[in-house]
Amino acid sequence: MDDEIRRKILALLDQHRIMTVATLRPDGWPQATTVGYANEGLILYFLCGQDSQKAKNLARDDRLSLTIDHDTADLMTITGLSMAARAHAVVDRTEAEKILRMLPLKYPEVKPLPMKMPSPDEVRLFRVTPSVISVLDYSKGFGHTDLVIC
Repeated sequence: MDDEIRRKILALLDQHRIMTVATLRPDGWPQATTVGYANEGLILYFLCGQDSQKAKNLARDDRLSLTIDHDTADLMTITGLSMAARAHAVVDRTEAEKILRMLPLKYPEVKPLPMKMPSPDEVRLFRVTPSVISVLDYSKGFGHTDLVIC
């Protein structure tokens, strides 16, 4: 991956805080859900309920697709990214606690948070590792994407 694309990916990840994740349900249909996330470089983290459909889907099949983008009034300024990735449950307590400290940092304007952060025992945390990243940038032409194999 060249430095320019890496910087673009990291900028998109750092400037946003929600993503849509798609997992596979037992009946084969994809399930898309919006979740908050934090990232360390290209590794993303999110949490969900322990018994949520997402957690059950990922326990059965760790493949995940995701998108990160935003709305814009100017068609030719659309940017965003999508990923094909693997999501693994975080079982190490130290890593889980670190992730739970990272997530509120995406909301610096909200002090204090309107909710108590859950403990690692109350939620399922996932580490998302990209396999393929598609970077969308219409400023380079309608529908322009750069494909990165990780």
